[in-house]
Amino acid sequence: MHIRELDAARAEFIRNTSQRFGIPAAQIEVVLAGAQIRDSIIKAMSRPAEAKPWRDYRPIFLQPARIDAGRAFLAAHREDLQRAEDKYGVPKEIIAAILGVETGYGGNKGSYPVVDALYTLAFAYPRSGDPAKLAYEDRREAFFRDELAQLFALGKEEHLDITSLKGSYAGAMGWGQFMPSSYRQFAVDGDGDGKRDLFNDLDDVFASVANYFAQKGQWQRGGLVMVRAVRGADAQDFVNPGNAVTLDQTLAGLAALDYRPASPVTLAPATPLTLITLDGAAGPEYWIVFNDFKAITTYNISRHYATAVYQLSELIAGRSGDAG
Repeated sequence: MHIRELDAARAEFIRNTSQRFGIPAAQIEVVLAGAQIRDSIIKAMSRPAEAKPWRDYRPIFLQPARIDAGRAFLAAHREDLQRAEDKYGVPKEIIAAILGVETGYGGNKGSYPVVDALYTLAFAYPRSGDPAKLAYEDRREAFFRDELAQLFALGKEEHLDITSLKGSYAGAMGWGQFMPSSYRQFAVDGDGDGKRDLFNDLDDVFASVANYFAQKGQWQRGGLVMVRAVRGADAQDFVNPGNAVTLDQTLAGLAALDYRPASPVTLAPATPLTLITLDGAAGPEYWIVFNDFKAITTYNISRHYATAVYQLSELIAGRSGDAG
């Protein structure tokens, strides 16, 4: 983006954000004047771990050190995590696994200034020039401009100095790596102290992650997440295109295609589900996934991510989860 175009886009952003959230334009302008466009953010955004094949992605998160740390974290915070599970229906080990995958149980909450991350992605992420990608690139730009605007609103509502906040290269923050819009919509006060602090208050963190899944993901208490499947000799490749998980199958439907659970499962006949294929170290892995798997993908749309969270949760809970 040329300097003149950047100035015009930034001026429009300031006007819109000021009107939308009742924040003085001069205040927004001062913050943006101090924001930096960082090449390191653009480089990190262009090579996400989720693009790796499952056989390479899995070892990043399902490693002994992270599993052991998760078991210790679960033991240390069992009562607090259980309160969140009791209220929202999301298993405590799932909450712990999210924190394990996102920040190593709080050990790495991100080092990028959140303002810089969102400003860079909103105004300086390179475009490919490919007409076929234009619509996607427009949506990406609009998404990060909205998240930057939401950050200003969050600062106003929670009395945060947004220029001091650190997070991921994508602008996610705190123990659970909430984007600003998710912080505003799904963060809750878990301990009744009148604040929603996802940086330092673990009661708020646990309750907010669980609330996110209960509200946005429509988590089903006690539901299945995923089970290993066996492909029959006559089965054809099952096509489940795109990133989003569409639960448009049943067990009977998959059986007709010659795919079956590796171990018996008891389900209502009409239970919605689908099949995913992962490129494992020993060859293709077939998994039947359910509503609560789809719920995890509302946190991160990657099927690799959702699988890693679930399998880590099973391992830190002392179960195998048929992790493969």
